[in-house]
Parts: sequence; structure tokens; C-alpha cells
Amino acid sequence: MLVGLWEVTAMVFRSKVDNFFAVTISITLLIIIAVFIIPLTLDSTRTLIETIVVLSLCVLIVGFILWSALSIKYVFNQDHLFVKGGPFRSRIPYDEITKISKTSEIFTGYRVLSSKNGIEIFYKKSSLGSVKISPKDMDRFIVEIKERCPYIQIDK
Repeated sequence: MLVGLWEVTAMVFRSKVDNFFAVTISITLLIIIAVFIIPLTLDSTRTLIETIVVLSLCVLIVGFILWSALSIKYVFNQDHLFVKGGPFRSRIPYDEITKISKTSEIFTGYRVLSSKNGIEIFYKKSSLGSVKISPKDMDRFIVEIKERCPYIQIDK
């Protein structure tokens, strides 16, 4: 049986999910659901079509947030690091990565993470300068990125 190039060269890391992130997402989803459901229960003059539209919109928004939060992965391909979370995707060529450093600032910048503690990867052609990620096995991830980017600066 032949093995595809993807299977041989790709190494996949899932994002670590911590309690802070889980609580934040849960509260956000509860607020969104409440904003859609409470008016439906208080207004008895709504038509069936209006109710279906409001509920559909609620399901789409909640689904989008869950998709973005729960599908996060970081893939080491042959020539680039692929960062994916829902519709957000970045291909970062290894030769453009300049530095990585630990970070706990998850509310600013371009971030594809689900944990308060992560790393920030700086690279040359980023519109925001860097991407913040939170791989489950941080030590193994750093070893892997060092192998592919031996010139990289690592800040503790």
C-alpha cells in the first residue's frame, strides 16, 4: 500500500483547552443563546417564519464559535507550518519564522488558541507580525519547530 506524502511528512498537534478558555466560551455561548431565546419567549406576536429565522441565526452563530474554538490544530508539513481554527488558516513557511516566545496574552493580536498559556510565533510576512497558538504538548512542539527552523530565536 502506498503512503501519501501528506501522511509521511505531516505532524499534527491539537490545541490545549484550559478551564479559563472553556469558561469564557461557555459564558459567551450562554449570553448569545439568551439574547436570541429570551425575546422569543417574551414576544407572542412572532410568526413561525420569524421564529425559525431567529433560531437559525442563533444556531449558525453558536456553530461558528464552536467550530472556530474546537477545530484548532497545528500541522507541520514538509515546508510550512499550517495553523487552522475554523475558517481561520495560515501557512507559515519555516524560512520566514524568526522567533517564538511564551505568552499568556490571549486577547490581542492574531490568535488561534484555546488556552491562556501558549506561544507566539513571529514571522516575516505576517500582517499582524505574529500568531499565538497553544499546542497540547508544548515541549514536543518546540522541539519539532527547532528541527525545522534551526536558526530560530527562542525566548523563555
